[in-house]
Amino acid sequence: MSLPAPLSLAGQTAIVTGAAHGFGRAIAKLLADAGATVWGGDVLESELEETRALCGERCHVRRLDVTDRAAVQEFVKAAEGEAGRLDILVNDAGGVLGQVGRPIEEITAPQWQAIFDVNVTGAFNCIQAAVPAMKARRYGRIVNISSGAGLRTSLTGIQAYAAAKAAQIGLTRQLAQELGPFGITVNNVAPGFIRSNPSTEKQWDSYGAEGQKRLVESFYLKRLGTADDIAKAVLFFVSDLSPWITGQILSVDGGRS
Repeated sequence: MSLPAPLSLAGQTAIVTGAAHGFGRAIAKLLADAGATVWGGDVLESELEETRALCGERCHVRRLDVTDRAAVQEFVKAAEGEAGRLDILVNDAGGVLGQVGRPIEEITAPQWQAIFDVNVTGAFNCIQAAVPAMKARRYGRIVNISSGAGLRTSLTGIQAYAAAKAAQIGLTRQLAQELGPFGITVNNVAPGFIRSNPSTEKQWDSYGAEGQKRLVESFYLKRLGTADDIAKAVLFFVSDLSPWITGQILSVDGGRS
């Protein structure tokens, strides 16, 4: 696919976490289409191979648990070493880890912590590992994928998920201020409800026909979005179309009150 010059990522190296399916896969493919060498990481190894096949020769994939600091450091070094540079980091790994909404008094400490670990600490680990290479070149583009749940409330009812995504948004803003002097932008894409993975499919099914209709009608655009809608927002943030934009949260949600 040929893209206009401002959208070209030719010669750049990008890391995308959570690349096995959904948003991460769509982001990895679009960045590869734009010319970047993409390193995709996820704990779901078989699905990662599907991502690699879809993205083509510019895509490398490895198993990556973003909560494992040592593994993250090794992954980032491997990506940087391929071309001696790291330009882009997209933190998409996260989610609800199979949990469902329950009353606060029923939530165990490990359940709460697990969601924070993958959504917030995972992003922190990846950014911490990636920043030295970006600082050295005085250039970098970091995009965190949060959720509308971090701006309002979560449709899932999962307290830890809403809190973790809000924390990730706070981390985005703070790091934008810290890293700006080094030519590194840090932005955030906050998706609305999109059927993009097994968890969102399960959530969609739970609404039933009437609930699904009400949800779609609640969007200004009266339709569900797609993973590609999120990928395009990421491409905007990492491309030359947004060199003076940082610390921003872009809601990609079809319009909601």
